[in-house]
Amino acid sequence: MDTGTRLKLVRENYKMSQRELARRSGVTNATISLIEQNRVSPSVSSLKKLLEGFPMSLSDFFTFDEPPREERYVFRANEQPDLGRHGLRLLLVGAPIPGRQMRFLREQYAPGASSGEEPIVHAEGEECGLVTRGTIEMTVDGEVSILSAGDGYYFPTTLPHRFRNIGQDEAEIISANTPANF
Repeated sequence: MDTGTRLKLVRENYKMSQRELARRSGVTNATISLIEQNRVSPSVSSLKKLLEGFPMSLSDFFTFDEPPREERYVFRANEQPDLGRHGLRLLLVGAPIPGRQMRFLREQYAPGASSGEEPIVHAEGEECGLVTRGTIEMTVDGEVSILSAGDGYYFPTTLPHRFRNIGQDEAEIISANTPANF
């Protein structure tokens, strides 16, 4: 199910109008309408802002209205919701686990794709990862590093950070961060 359809389903399940969700989340009514029509793909931060209007976590959003799982410990490739956009796939492993303490991602960067123009900064937490293929430019607190397959990283997410694929082929990072709700 796509993001817009899922947002509309959640909003209607909460018996909330687009206008009420706009008031609660601080996102314009027009933007909510465009997202629900799948004419605009929200950034992760915009989606998080919208979900605060319910309140609901990203993992709860992507597993909303899904039947209970029989295998609680296995998450098949087609069961990993994609939180990314613009050439970046962020595949979330273990999304339906209630009370997760970490977020585990398979990050796939098309050539030239990045985590965004603005560095990411969180109020708390840590992140670590391993490049499994490609060439990634990682900037943490203004320090630029070039990472290749087999290289790893670990840093506090309170530092501004950004990732970009500077290679000609797709790059992939397997990463984990805490807390799980980013």
